[in-house]
Amino acid sequence: MLDFVPAHVRVRVVRRPKYGCRACGEAVVQAPAPARPIDGGLATEALLAHVLVSKYTDHLPLYRHSQIFARHGIALDRSTLCNWVGRACWWLAPLHERLLSAVLTPPKVFADDTTWPVLDPGRGRARTGRLWCCAVDIRPWCGPGHPAVAYLYGEDRKSEHPAVHLKGFRGLLQVDG
Repeated sequence: MLDFVPAHVRVRVVRRPKYGCRACGEAVVQAPAPARPIDGGLATEALLAHVLVSKYTDHLPLYRHSQIFARHGIALDRSTLCNWVGRACWWLAPLHERLLSAVLTPPKVFADDTTWPVLDPGRGRARTGRLWCCAVDIRPWCGPGHPAVAYLYGEDRKSEHPAVHLKGFRGLLQVDG
């Protein structure tokens, strides 16, 4: 039999009592607060991971996240979730840099770009940006390693964007154009 247990949302309370010593005078001691992934934020690492995976893997928009949390009795504004996603990207930046260096290490890399709608608040509509894809797969040539893909953003199709993305790469670059 296959069973489903819905997600549980817990409130974790951190208690940090203050201790004072009458003999010491003004000495009051309190344990330091535990580190948080977002300073002053409510989200734990697990909740941030859930929001990011749901947004980018399951393609669930943040307004639907707000509705789901509301059904659980938690009022989370979409702007709060957006702030969490933006700040979580800071934690993921070293992983992206490591992935990009792994992709650009082999002597042959495949690259392509595709259009990507980008919100343009000043004009009130979307403009066209570019998502550059750099991929490597050397398994057909009995090479070591696994296939990998790194995505990079560029505002337009100017050559300065791939030049910055591919800085330091030495080898064969295969493109479709």
